[in-house]
Amino acid sequence: MADVTETIGVEPALSEVEGSSAGEAEAPASRPTGLRAFYRKHENTILPLTTVVVFFAAWELVAGLGLIRPLLISSPSRILKAAVWLFEHGFWNDILVSANEFGVGFALSVVIGIPLGILMGWYRRLNVMFDPFISALYAMPRIALLPILILWLGIGIESKIAVVFLGAFFPMLVSTMAGMKTIDESLLKCARSFGARDRQVFTTLALPGSVPFIITGMRLGMGRGLVGVVVGELVASNAGVGYVMSLAGATFQTDKVYVGILILALTGYVLVEVLKWLEARFESWRPERG
Repeated sequence: MADVTETIGVEPALSEVEGSSAGEAEAPASRPTGLRAFYRKHENTILPLTTVVVFFAAWELVAGLGLIRPLLISSPSRILKAAVWLFEHGFWNDILVSANEFGVGFALSVVIGIPLGILMGWYRRLNVMFDPFISALYAMPRIALLPILILWLGIGIESKIAVVFLGAFFPMLVSTMAGMKTIDESLLKCARSFGARDRQVFTTLALPGSVPFIITGMRLGMGRGLVGVVVGELVASNAGVGYVMSLAGATFQTDKVYVGILILALTGYVLVEVLKWLEARFESWRPERG
């Protein structure tokens, strides 16, 4: 009887536990609502924006307390006033000049560098023929060629375009070549086992698989191109963002120098985001392992 009583006493307890577990399983998962839901949805925007706001607020606070010298570091409010003054006195023209120099030089590097990198990465003999020139010019600082470019092309927009082109061309070329040589061995063996020809391997494996390398080369080339614009205008120019920065630095107008720096930084950020979007658009084109 005792055994029977214990068994009867245990069964309701087990059923209660099972019932509670089933109820918990059937209960819908709690979802964040209100501000928490909004934050989770826009977290990738809120976090960097908050960081930037805190940075500039701290910068302004430190400058306002006199902990830094305005002549050397300036402050966000002083930079904003300088920016307003510059735009009221024709700074848009300098921005357009620099944008034209960068746009034309970068476009030429894309149009020439990426196709040439694809060809040199795919055809071994072509790579062997031009590798000494590519290696030598890639290792050489392109800024060292600026004096000869100015001698050939003058101090106009042509020499700045050439500097941007040389700065952006080689990172794109080398990165694209590396991407064409990096083919997934398992996918290549699978393609060969099904009788894929070189043309099919090129269009379905090599070219799609090189997309991340091409985008990386464009990012590197974009940074080198912006450097080329500024350096070219610092050395010899009569217009452009770099020219304004050089003139402001020579007259100890630190606020105006920082205006140029922030414009270049913002331009680089926007271009990187565009390249990220472009990479995401081509993500589905990349070959995947089955």
